[in-house]
Amino acid sequence: MKLPRRKFLHLAAGAAMVPAAPRIAGAQAYPARPVHIIVGFTAGSTTDILGRLMGQWLSERFGQSFIIDNRPGAGGNIGTEEVVKAAADGYTLLMVAPANTINTTLYDKLNFNFLRDTAPVAGVVRVPNVLEVNPSIPVKTVPEFIAFAKANPGALSFASAGVGTTSHMAGELFKAMTGVNMVHVAYRGDGPAMTDLIGGQVQVGFATMVASIGHIRGGRLRPLAVTTTTRSPALPDIPTVGDFVPGYEASSSFGVAAPKDTPAAIVDGLNKAINAGLADPNIGARLADMGGMALEGSPADFGKFLADETEKWGKVIRAANIKAE
Repeated sequence: MKLPRRKFLHLAAGAAMVPAAPRIAGAQAYPARPVHIIVGFTAGSTTDILGRLMGQWLSERFGQSFIIDNRPGAGGNIGTEEVVKAAADGYTLLMVAPANTINTTLYDKLNFNFLRDTAPVAGVVRVPNVLEVNPSIPVKTVPEFIAFAKANPGALSFASAGVGTTSHMAGELFKAMTGVNMVHVAYRGDGPAMTDLIGGQVQVGFATMVASIGHIRGGRLRPLAVTTTTRSPALPDIPTVGDFVPGYEASSSFGVAAPKDTPAAIVDGLNKAINAGLADPNIGARLADMGGMALEGSPADFGKFLADETEKWGKVIRAANIKAE
């Protein structure tokens, strides 16, 4: 997802303002040279912003440069494959994006298996998507929306930022769990999807908080619920979809991974440093700007999270027979 320029500059400035963190001292040699964090998406994307935020923190924490390398293409697969093929020495890391758990099933043929070929390091943040409608739709709650959609089967279209994006997956999961019939319309990114949603060419969206919040605050879209299991600090008065559809959860989650067989001492050191960053008030404020909630935990916690997400989205993709474009 590409961020609006003003939002990009604001968050990027926030990354640069992270204060110097206490350096990790010890006998270990790592890192003895610059570390590269591979981002499988363009500069200005959410994944890129988060990579730069954590890279700045880790650079200060370790006293060594953590450099962001953008490797966009194939829905993030190009960057992921580069990390999979890299030496397992801790000097090449992957900024994990939602696409990593989706692409495993979405693409028929990949040159790697994400869960098998990477080592989870740490989660970073979970960002809600928002179930939102054009204000012309006469509903204000999730139950009203479900009733309206069932009374008008096939009459509603929901926009996404593209096939296999979280805004697409969130909509398909909602359809599967509620039985509503909506037509999916895929766009090339959040920008055109939001333009048509605001213009009324499509009626429903499940866009990320970053793409949605300005239009919600401006009254151009009506939020019905956030897609995480808890309310978002960015929209504290808006309920969750799960309040009305038990078990529903869909979000854009990010973290860090390394090539498989990366030494446990390196993984654990990075995990502790990233978790310390998530506890830092300045980084917390930057994540809150995105409507995000920190995704703390051990490498094993993040590994289980990735496996669960891969299984969940695999079921949705197979049930809806979704294919990569």
